[in-house]
Amino acid sequence: MSAPVTSSQRPALIVIDVQRGFDDAQFWGPRDNPDCERNISTLLAHWRDRQWPVVFIQHDSEHPDSPLAAGSPGHEFKDVVSGSPDLLVHKSVNSSFYGTPDLDHWLRSEGIEQVVICGITTNHCCETTARMAGNLGYETYFAIDATHTFDRATPEGETVSAAMLAKITATNLNGEFATVLRTSALLDALAGTGAQQSRVFSPNWK
Repeated sequence: MSAPVTSSQRPALIVIDVQRGFDDAQFWGPRDNPDCERNISTLLAHWRDRQWPVVFIQHDSEHPDSPLAAGSPGHEFKDVVSGSPDLLVHKSVNSSFYGTPDLDHWLRSEGIEQVVICGITTNHCCETTARMAGNLGYETYFAIDATHTFDRATPEGETVSAAMLAKITATNLNGEFATVLRTSALLDALAGTGAQQSRVFSPNWK
């Protein structure tokens, strides 16, 4: 279980794949959480006000027909991801820890022990990065309402809604790989209000 997130730890905010290509509803299908980008913006503003480390992750798809293909308009960051990060990592797989430059090396060289994860998509690159961060020993926090995902089909062809996939990700991560919580709870904890424990993820979060 992660220790309480604190401002004294100088946590890093890892913003994953917030790219224009994910706005292509025809390609990806229905999404959940329309507040995702607003919550990412809130987190970024909080981090920059305090001059804490910010990491942007950018997916360079190797598939030329992907909306995230390098060199395509969809490869660019959305407007919410503005300004210069402390580190920009390019990747072509799910985990942000398998990219260039090496994220783990940079975090350790900066003495960073706590990471906060947000971005797109909840159950793919965000969840994979959170699992690896937990395994690598970082105190990992997952801002569930600062992520979103898309409906997916099971191997049997049934549709699983994006909202359900987000709940499954939260259930998979919380208490084992990361602490899952909402943006407001995260900011309360960083402010030292003691509100974190009452507002951490529960299976009925909305």
